[in-house]
Amino acid sequence: MALKPEPTAPFHSVQYALRVLESVSRHGNGVTDAQISRETGLPPGHLAPLLLTLRREGYVEQVSDGAYVIGASLLLLGSGAARRQALEGRLRHALDQLRDSVGAAVYLSRYVDGEVSVVQVSDGPLTPAVNEWVDFRSSAHASAVGKCLLGQLDHAGRRDHFSRHRIARLTSRTITSEKVLLAKLEAQPATVPVLDLQEYAVGTVCAAVPLTAGSTAGCLALSLPVEDAHRLREAADTLNRRAAPVLLSLAL
Repeated sequence: MALKPEPTAPFHSVQYALRVLESVSRHGNGVTDAQISRETGLPPGHLAPLLLTLRREGYVEQVSDGAYVIGASLLLLGSGAARRQALEGRLRHALDQLRDSVGAAVYLSRYVDGEVSVVQVSDGPLTPAVNEWVDFRSSAHASAVGKCLLGQLDHAGRRDHFSRHRIARLTSRTITSEKVLLAKLEAQPATVPVLDLQEYAVGTVCAAVPLTAGSTAGCLALSLPVEDAHRLREAADTLNRRAAPVLLSLAL
């Protein structure tokens, strides 16, 4: 099942957003969109939807004369415990919004100290999380989360992971050949969601997209019951397209 690559990866959107926020922050009394465009080099057609997103997320506000100023979300980001609490709240909110947008449980994961770590899960009664019947740390070869994280490592890093975690058959669809897995990881385009079509658990399909803040490999993923597999392509595209606010929450 091939997915069409997104023309703009999430991290590009975040780079542009940070440039816009830097421009707005330099002008305490407000700055027009025309001036932001000149300072950032972003054409109006790209800037307008980005400003709309930043307004919706509360990072900027538009005052009565139409100029933009920094928003409450940035003002709340102080330092120490207050900053961490604000960031965690924004991240939870962003994940919950993403869950509702894709109509599926959403997972934020990282690859830390050589292991897969699911950092946060946003699920609900209508969007249940997958049953972790095998520890995600030892099933990276089969899950969308694991394959997306491993895909961000170099060849040596992937080989090291497989040397520490046995490639076990979890379902009839699980790939158990290290050679085949390495080849698939090498060929996976960075802009195309990674899929798990009942490789980890019978009855569940998943998709994951890279989400890297700093030097740590990370990803966003979603899971759907197999009876909703017809929605996987659309949900994965939405996940990829709307990942920028989540990455922005991690980057600030």
